[in-house]
Amino acid sequence: MKYISEFRNAEIAKGLAQKIQEAVDPNRQYALMEFCGGHTHAIHRYGLPSLLPKNIELIHGPGCPVCILPIARIDYAIALSHLPKVILCSYGDMLRVPGSDQYSLLKARAKGADVRMVYSIDDALKIAEQNPSQEVIFFAIGFETTTPPTAVALMQAQAKKLKNFSIFCNHVLTPIAMHTLLENTTEPSPNLDGFIGPSHVSIVIGSDAYKNVAEKFQKPVVIAGFEPLDVMHSILMLVKMINAQEYGIQNQYTRAVSSTGSTQALKLIEKTLELRDTFEWRGLGWIRHSALQIRKEFDAFNAELRFPLNIPEGKEHKACECSRILRGVKKPQDCKLFATACTPENPLGSCMVSSEGACAAHYAYGRIS
Repeated sequence: MKYISEFRNAEIAKGLAQKIQEAVDPNRQYALMEFCGGHTHAIHRYGLPSLLPKNIELIHGPGCPVCILPIARIDYAIALSHLPKVILCSYGDMLRVPGSDQYSLLKARAKGADVRMVYSIDDALKIAEQNPSQEVIFFAIGFETTTPPTAVALMQAQAKKLKNFSIFCNHVLTPIAMHTLLENTTEPSPNLDGFIGPSHVSIVIGSDAYKNVAEKFQKPVVIAGFEPLDVMHSILMLVKMINAQEYGIQNQYTRAVSSTGSTQALKLIEKTLELRDTFEWRGLGWIRHSALQIRKEFDAFNAELRFPLNIPEGKEHKACECSRILRGVKKPQDCKLFATACTPENPLGSCMVSSEGACAAHYAYGRIS
């Protein structure tokens, strides 16, 4: 199959591994963060760490949209699901993420809340049309990748004059998260030498979106595809940039990513959504202008305005290390809950739930890679 089997060729992988080995400076360490959880899973699934020189360290980043939502936002969604005549819809991963006291949307459904797993926001729109006497709320999450469908849904709901549909919006922005990671905080992330940049996000926003971060902090960013050869090639590109003391953006994923992104998608987002003044990220805290909210023209579909709730500060599991794992301060195996009390069947933190979570990746593949 074109662009899949070609990018999983074992012989080419060996050749890339040899080139990386020849390119690295044996007298220095290379700390590279794969921002996206999809890259984390590819790295472990294909055993890429075993192909790399010992002085290259791959560090997990906060690029899992399920993982970075703070407890309070999950608690808000759970509270919405318990309101009378409400159908709350979201993706499957979100139903299992524990909020305060390990209570999840899945547990809310077990207690009688009408919580439904959907594959897209279009499904939620159809449910609203089919159930005019009930309020249908879509729990929208994700980076720039999943934002355009939310924008389209807002326009469709307005065109159809739906009175019973609203969106609990939790879309967040990638470049500002990179910026925050590189700034000094109370517990700073490791001294990163470069980023394996997101691919799906970059299809929407374009590779130029990271220029400010790369230039301000003088770090190289290589936009990488998700296949194993994509990741290996991107690591080679990063090593060469680091050795030459170059910073800026390079695009390995040229078959899908352009410098400017999708003009049409960005116009849809601009028409329906706007920057929040501030938003809380799990692990990174409150970050200004790091998330999107629904524009006033679409207030009729804003669940936070239609159903204002007073949600107390969320309660994290005291022993869970998700927050530090998302910053790259710790690895999944550093958490004493990992693969003991916390497993995919019984997740105690969001990093073990999501298909892009670092703990889920390491549990599935990393222990044997």
